[in-house]
Amino acid sequence: METLHRPVLLAETLEALAPRPAGRYIDGTYGRGGHAERLLEALGPEGQLMVVDRDLQAVAHAQARWAQDSRVTIVHGNVADLAGLVIAAGWAEGLDGILFDLGVSSPQLDNPERGFSFMNDGPLDMRMDVSRGPSAAEWLNTAEEAELAQVLWVFGEERHSRRIARRIVEARIQQPLTRTRQLADLVAQTLPRGERHKHPATRTFQAVRIFINRELESLERALAAAVNLLALGGRLAVISFHSLEDRIVKRFMRAGVQPPSDPLGFFTPEPTLRWVARQVRPSAAECAENPRARSATLRAVEKCA
Repeated sequence: METLHRPVLLAETLEALAPRPAGRYIDGTYGRGGHAERLLEALGPEGQLMVVDRDLQAVAHAQARWAQDSRVTIVHGNVADLAGLVIAAGWAEGLDGILFDLGVSSPQLDNPERGFSFMNDGPLDMRMDVSRGPSAAEWLNTAEEAELAQVLWVFGEERHSRRIARRIVEARIQQPLTRTRQLADLVAQTLPRGERHKHPATRTFQAVRIFINRELESLERALAAAVNLLALGGRLAVISFHSLEDRIVKRFMRAGVQPPSDPLGFFTPEPTLRWVARQVRPSAAECAENPRARSATLRAVEKCA
């Protein structure tokens, strides 16, 4: 049975997007459709919503739920290729709003067969799109020690990245890493006493997942494409769940709101974006009801030039 997925910052996201009944919107990370459902409720008969996800299970969920709704276009793809996906679907530029809800969904985390979590044993996969690319196990068992350490340091901010990388290389000589429990136990045995209330393998699993799915590269490309696709007055809302994502989102949006001046002082560029939601965090009530919301941050901007 699939785990219930609670959309994070739902009311705040809808307020930031301010959907218009006849508008055209994209939910670039469908997940299980919590935000998409509320967007559709706000749209009239002439409104349109494109839902995109790189996870085939999410796409199947969307098809089962919305295939009969003529307002909904369902796309399997990566938001890194958003401009191409829009063209392929027969849509044009001039969109009214785009949403990115980053990270992994509860169904992905809670299904051991997907390999995203150290809480349950399962195959070391971690691919959001299982139809392409190497799995986490394939990479962990073949990468050079230096590359392993670099990934853990950059994408997991893991202070003990070199120690863990060395241990992975030593362990895979004896037995290939194929299960999430293997990796979680290896990290736990390698590290000194970890942070309170945090599993020692948390940063390692985050780093491997981000690397395998090229999440930060996809985000940077998706942000640039989204602003180009928006009409004047169109809005972009992004929900991030860790500092690496949020840093990219914040810097991108801030550069549009406050463009850097010409270094020679000849001109000052006009802003292309304005803040709608600079930094919105979940309420204490939402965090109590859904602990996975605790690290979420919503930022939103409106295209003004």
